Amino acid sequence: MTTVSTLAATSRAVTRLIDPGSDTACAHCAMPVKFMARVRLRQVIANVYVDGRWARVEHFHDSCYEAAGQPYGEPR
Repeated sequence: MTTVSTLAATSRAVTRLIDPGSDTACAHCAMPVKFMARVRLRQVIANVYVDGRWARVEHFHDSCYEAAGQPYGEPR
């Protein structure tokens, strides 16, 4: 007999380099999270879960995520 355990999905954040062609707005300041040549800027990407179900992805400038108080925890 196989049993399936259910884990409650929780929101989490990761830090990544901003990719060329990125066209997203920061969830904190609403300014574009834009790739810039010769500058290795980072962004925070958060998978947001509501009531244990995936709801959306939010993008932040690295500094804006800090300013927002890390709403989805310490980025990995």
